[in-house]
Amino acid sequence: MLTAYITHPDCLRHEMGPDHPECPERLAAIGDQLLARGLLDYMLPFDAPLATPEQLERAHSALHVQQLLAAAPAEGYVQLDPDTRMNPFTVRAALRAAGAVVEATDLVLAGKVPSAFCAVRPPGHHAERDAAMGFCFFNNAAVGVRHALDVHGLDRVALIDFDVHHGNGSEDILKGDERVLMCSIFETGLYPFNGQNARNLSDAANMVHVGLAPRSGSEAFRAAVLDYWVPALDAFKPQLIFISAGFDAHREDDMGNLGLVDADYAWVTQRLMEVAARHAQGRIVSCLEGGYVLNPLARSVAAHVRVLIGAD
Repeated sequence: MLTAYITHPDCLRHEMGPDHPECPERLAAIGDQLLARGLLDYMLPFDAPLATPEQLERAHSALHVQQLLAAAPAEGYVQLDPDTRMNPFTVRAALRAAGAVVEATDLVLAGKVPSAFCAVRPPGHHAERDAAMGFCFFNNAAVGVRHALDVHGLDRVALIDFDVHHGNGSEDILKGDERVLMCSIFETGLYPFNGQNARNLSDAANMVHVGLAPRSGSEAFRAAVLDYWVPALDAFKPQLIFISAGFDAHREDDMGNLGLVDADYAWVTQRLMEVAARHAQGRIVSCLEGGYVLNPLARSVAAHVRVLIGAD
């Protein structure tokens, strides 16, 4: 079976200004790279549906959903925080981004595809239960996780986050939920500026976070995966794995300074595929988070997708 590729043109219409790093060109660069490498030939394309309020409210408060839906401007921008603003098309793009992960979850759990990659924006892992922040409006991955648990009735779901920034929103929504194991790496000293040197940022037993110092590089990243993530995942035995796939830890991306390379994203994807094969019938849903310099972003996504579809 072929891996699903889920996206939508609406995700290109959201933009936050001409100089903003979270730009529509990110998706165009990814699509061009996957096409040029022939990877899209081995994927099934799907249009992302609009997430419903009911789906969103499994991860967010009803008040947050209502306020965000009502905040869209008729023209221009609405500023939500210093880094995050809405244009007239933001709400529709955000609904598509969350809806893509719901669709991916349905497809994978129905056995129609073994895995899925959601090429969507805006990203989601900074969005908390009650707040949009850090370029994020709805927490796409958390919406998918709760859909798998509450609608499909799974008992154990894992969320992996390898974005250079800590997924504070995912932690806010999922901490303490014993049905979920969240494993992440992040660079210390970066936005959202919490847990500078902490191994775990909260006391919740279902969180396995590894803060890495700037310039840690590939060796420290791979050690964190093998020493912390894999043992926790094997003990938890997830029935489905979600990935918050951020690529801004790449050494060519100036948003962070961890110093990863394309091959690291292929390597970590392979390790997660192995865990999924042992415990989750190979089922993985990956959704785009960060990555802001177009060339390394597109190459890194291609490395990730190449392993996800089994081309290696």
